[in-house]
Amino acid sequence: MFSFTLRSFFQKLITLFFISVISFLVVYLAPGKPSQIDPLNPKFTPEDLVRFQKEFNLDKPLHIQYYLYYRNLFTGQLKSWKDNQPVMGKIQERFMNSLWLFIVGTLITWCLSFPVGIGAAIKRGSFLDRSTTFWAYVLISIPSFFFAYILIIFVVKTFNIPVIGMQTFGMTNAEPLYRVMDRIWHLVLPSILGALGGIALLSRYVRAQMLEVIHQDYIRTAKAKGLSTDIVYYRHGLRNALLPFVTMFGLILPGLIGGSVIIESIFAWPGMGRMGYEAILARDYPIILTINFIAAALVLIGTFISDLLYMVVDPRIRL
Repeated sequence: MFSFTLRSFFQKLITLFFISVISFLVVYLAPGKPSQIDPLNPKFTPEDLVRFQKEFNLDKPLHIQYYLYYRNLFTGQLKSWKDNQPVMGKIQERFMNSLWLFIVGTLITWCLSFPVGIGAAIKRGSFLDRSTTFWAYVLISIPSFFFAYILIIFVVKTFNIPVIGMQTFGMTNAEPLYRVMDRIWHLVLPSILGALGGIALLSRYVRAQMLEVIHQDYIRTAKAKGLSTDIVYYRHGLRNALLPFVTMFGLILPGLIGGSVIIESIFAWPGMGRMGYEAILARDYPIILTINFIAAALVLIGTFISDLLYMVVDPRIRL
């Protein structure tokens, strides 16, 4: 087990290195090179361009730029081209904002998907199964931003309560309890909207896996032994149905950045996804490359944890 873990860890490190190289080359070869930033700005003189290139090491060979970029990134010296602020400081602030949105949305997704999917599988063909199937297809088909605008209009017109941003304007000097309640209110709506698509998709996976498991021989044997329904389905059936979902864990962590771009933009939530979108518009390459590197690292961390969880869920892999 230790050798497998060590080998998997080094494989992820090598993969991350190649991803960083490819990402750096893609940004360098993209239209609109850093040496041509703001060519239409009358205040951006050729002397300013030379000074800018020298300050951010753009006058050096490509491999030297790559080395200096990641050296500055890991030492905390990398700065944004837009406002000359430390990149890691900006990302740390935005990361914590996205983290709360990600945690609440993920908990809602997983806490609702499994009961819905298991119930639909156990009562196949019932009203519960047909209704959950219908709403799952509706939520998968309709874009999340459409639901976001509908919900914003409904809440604002019905309850006259603001839902944009992380807190209501003027709540800075309010009592701590009111500030906490206001922050929770602003957190719940985008979290629910971010979880709708995941609930629809994951509940379908749970239903399909449970339908395969509940017709196995060991499930019929457990029923014949007189075990309760909860023990049969949740202890024996669900554990074997969990194997495909361990793989999906590697796809959850990148949602901390990429999955929240639309929701954060609509709700003006100052998170990682919105910062990445603004960095693309401003051609702030240090921010773009750093966010891409973090996203790749999150994918590899998720797959590494999936490898370890496989050995927990399926003891045969340890052999």
